[in-house]
Amino acid sequence: MSTRRKFLVLILSVLSLIHLEHHFRMKNHLQKIYVCWNDQVEEPQLSAWFNSKKRSDVKTTTDWNAPIIWEGTYNRKVLEEYYKRLNITIGLVVFAHGKLANWQLKQFLQSADKHFMVGYNVIFYILIDHEITKTPILELGPLRTFKIFYTYKEDTWNDPDFIYMMNLRTYIIDYIQFEVNFLFSMTANQIFKNDFGVETLGRTVAQLHSWWYFQNVNDFPYERRHRSSAFIPYGQGDFYYHGATFGGKPHELLRFFNEYQTRINFDATNKVNSTYEKHLNKYLFVNKPTKLLSPEYNWDPIFKAPPQIKQVKIAWQREMS
Repeated sequence: MSTRRKFLVLILSVLSLIHLEHHFRMKNHLQKIYVCWNDQVEEPQLSAWFNSKKRSDVKTTTDWNAPIIWEGTYNRKVLEEYYKRLNITIGLVVFAHGKLANWQLKQFLQSADKHFMVGYNVIFYILIDHEITKTPILELGPLRTFKIFYTYKEDTWNDPDFIYMMNLRTYIIDYIQFEVNFLFSMTANQIFKNDFGVETLGRTVAQLHSWWYFQNVNDFPYERRHRSSAFIPYGQGDFYYHGATFGGKPHELLRFFNEYQTRINFDATNKVNSTYEKHLNKYLFVNKPTKLLSPEYNWDPIFKAPPQIKQVKIAWQREMS
């Protein structure tokens, strides 16, 4: 057999293996979807696990009838019975970069292993840049695993948030969507304080910003420049959402990332630059989230917690002094 022919056979063998791997990954994904949405396993009605009247001191339902999850409003046991039967897998992706990345990442992952979706299959996806030479060594609990993805950047990419989101978009398309039923994206400068459970799962899950929840809508730091695609005029808006946590079905996150990329490119042609969080707020203003997490799920401990904050699930993590 000639050298050229051997080379062609080798290439065809590699391509066949890649195709076979993709086939089995897709098959596994479709099996998960079938089990997850089999009519024999009926999703409980909202009224079966959520009681808005339990918290008369806060807003518990949006104008579009989406639940706002506060401590005391949900019955986790009802949801546990449903999700345990589905044998779901939840993904949690975190981006680490910069000089504090190793310290923040260690604190974040240790607390997430203890409190995030306890009793369920969990995959921690860690996105790190090439400046981080020391990858974390993790000892995780049962049903937990982790994967490390390295980020890449093009010459025109300067914003760390944009770099992260474009990399996450690629990894969702190539891998993550075939491995998990639900996915959360979080920043590493947070630490879990109490259980973050299945009451948070939904098609599109948004986090209310603890700084702005108790403020007037006209004071929200929305993008106010007309030239930006993230623009929201005064007098409009629902809530101000925090970019530190965003979750839902993988295809819903992918839908946002695709639009985010389009909006960033549009803004570049108009010579205007807005933040990821402001683009997220514009997207969620137009595409209403199906579930909202109260500030209890992302509280800044620099502020004294008001009476409405009954149990902090996640706290912002301050830099080391």
